[in-house]
Amino acid sequence: MKKLFIFALAWIITSNLKAQNNPPDNYSNSLRDKKAAKRERINNLLKMEEEGDLIFNKHNIFGIKLATDGYGVFFEKGKFKTNSRSLLFQFELNEKKEYKDHKVAAAGFNGYNFNSVVVGKLNNFYQFKVSMGQQHLIGGKGNKNGVAVTALYTGGLSMGILKPYMVNVQDQNGNQFKSKYPDIIDSGYIELGAAGFTVGWNNVTFKPGLNAKTALRFDYGRFNESITAIEVGLSGEYYFGKVPLLYLVPQRNFFFNAYLAIMFGKRK
Repeated sequence: MKKLFIFALAWIITSNLKAQNNPPDNYSNSLRDKKAAKRERINNLLKMEEEGDLIFNKHNIFGIKLATDGYGVFFEKGKFKTNSRSLLFQFELNEKKEYKDHKVAAAGFNGYNFNSVVVGKLNNFYQFKVSMGQQHLIGGKGNKNGVAVTALYTGGLSMGILKPYMVNVQDQNGNQFKSKYPDIIDSGYIELGAAGFTVGWNNVTFKPGLNAKTALRFDYGRFNESITAIEVGLSGEYYFGKVPLLYLVPQRNFFFNAYLAIMFGKRK
């Protein structure tokens, strides 16, 4: 009886091993079909890559922007929709300047100027923007060494941040302290120089608004999976309230600029 049990157990184990090593024909055919489909898809992507098409699922880009009224940095996340269209999400932090503001020397020693001040400046104006939009491919690279040209447009929300522009001053009695315009002009204080970036954050005010932009992007990256691009465009922001920047200069809600951006990133 014992020998019969051992023989039956050995037969069951052997049968299972054969079944694993020789799967049903349907399973084998299905597996071969999946491998063939995957191989064909990869070959198609490689062919399009060689021909210069930008094939990806998403991209991440960091950039530096120089505008006619300021400068800033931004981050962009893109999601591939079709061969020619992508969905964009952008986050920007900028400092905006009034066209008429300019620095002048404020203090010196032995003929050397070591500090400056923007006369009449009321506030530093920073903006944080969140926007979304689309990017459309106009012309592919043609080959890996070519340039891809895309057009894009975005729109979204802006948060303006006004930080008082503080100045180190001296009164007629020689006392030194910090003040701001127009108090400096009205009191006849002597400007010694700007108080610096860290001063005034305890008195910030916020200006909510909207933003929109349109641009052309020129991607000349050596490889399609990397992004090295230049972007030129026009941007506008509208704030729900006047933005005071310079003393005796009319305050406004709407800001319009042209900009140039340099960007680097990766496609995946």
